[in-house]
Formats: sequence, C-alpha cells, structure tokens
Amino acid sequence: MTLEKDVGKSAEKLSFREALKVQRWDDHRYYHHSRINQSLHLLSSICFMITYAMLIINPTAAVMLGWIVAMWSRQIGHFFFEPKTYDEVNHATHEYKEDIKVGYNLHRKRILQSIWAVSPLVLYFYPAMFGLFEPAVDWSEYVYNLSMLWLWLAIAALAIRTVHLFFIRDIQTGLVWATKILTDPFNDFRTYLKSPWYLMKGELIDPMIHAQEEEDAEEHEPAVAH
Repeated sequence: MTLEKDVGKSAEKLSFREALKVQRWDDHRYYHHSRINQSLHLLSSICFMITYAMLIINPTAAVMLGWIVAMWSRQIGHFFFEPKTYDEVNHATHEYKEDIKVGYNLHRKRILQSIWAVSPLVLYFYPAMFGLFEPAVDWSEYVYNLSMLWLWLAIAALAIRTVHLFFIRDIQTGLVWATKILTDPFNDFRTYLKSPWYLMKGELIDPMIHAQEEEDAEEHEPAVAH
C-alpha cells in the first residue's frame, strides 16, 4: 500500500480497533526497516514493560529506566540506524514520510529529547520548579524530584500531541495514537522478538516481504461499486 493510497483510505471511517491496527502497521512498515532499530525496539519494549510494573513499587527507578534506557535505546535506532534514503518498499521519500507521520517525527523527537536533556539543569538552578516541588535538600531528594519532572514530561508529551491530533486530524486519530504509544511495548515485543536472530545472521535490513505482498494484493483487488 502506497502513501497515496493511505491518504485516500484515511477518509474512510474505521473502527477504533481497525484504526489502531492501521497505525501500528504503518509505523512498522514505514519506520522500522533496520534490524538494528528493530532489535533496539525489542530492548526498549522489555525495559518499558519493566517500567510499567515498577511505577507503583518504585516510581523513581521506573522513570529512570524508562527515560534513560528504554526511551534512548528506542530513539537511537531511529536517529542512527534507520535508513533515510528512498523507501522502495512503500514508494516514498524519507522527507515525505516525516511530513505525514502521525506521531513524533525526528524533528519533534529532537525537541522532546532536548527538553529532557536540559531539564536536570533547570531543576538544579530552580529546585522548586516555580512552586511545583519541595526543594531537595540532598541528592536522593533531587533524583526523586527529577524523576517526577520526567514523569510529567512524558505525560505532557503524550497529552499535547494527542490533543494536537484532535485539531489537525480528528478525535479518534488522537485517541488511537495515544493508545498505540501506551501499548507499543507489548506490540513491539511481539513484532520484533526475532529481530536479533536475523541481525546475527547478517541481515541488516528487513526485506519487508510481508509489506510488499500486501501492496501487491491490494493492487490486484477488484474494484467495488459503491
């Protein structure tokens, strides 16, 4: 399925489950060609699942694991290993895919990661964060406040893009995307479980045979009169 076809299909009303399936499928076939990227997403998904489990038990450790290991391993794959050349599988340029991406494209990710990177310095010079926190008196309290700041950053990043999609797309698209992001660790674990094995065999790029087969099948679908 080409991007041009997707634009036409986006006008059709899909159920929530169908729209979630489409967003997951598009995310995989457009942005996860590199086996290294896929393997890093597998690592990220495992860390995020542990993060979810630890949030109630030890929120500070959970947030640190989520941002420092899970988030960075995920983004390193996109920034450094995912091909930026013409996508032969989906017949699209990297620039076009970045332009139509539902969630955070590389530009938005750079902004988010930059905010995350400077936030420890902001908290250091403004310990109360303009009244949001009780100023830390020792290192452990500073780390706790930082973890809470990063937790709120994650919530804000999810909420802001979701609401933004309400206006530039529609409410369902925003809610579907938020659901996709929250459930990505479980879906990525299932999708990329075998990626390290392919990588060890020397396969750096996923041939995406399944994506090409779906495109060929759709191109040969008979026209249906409405």
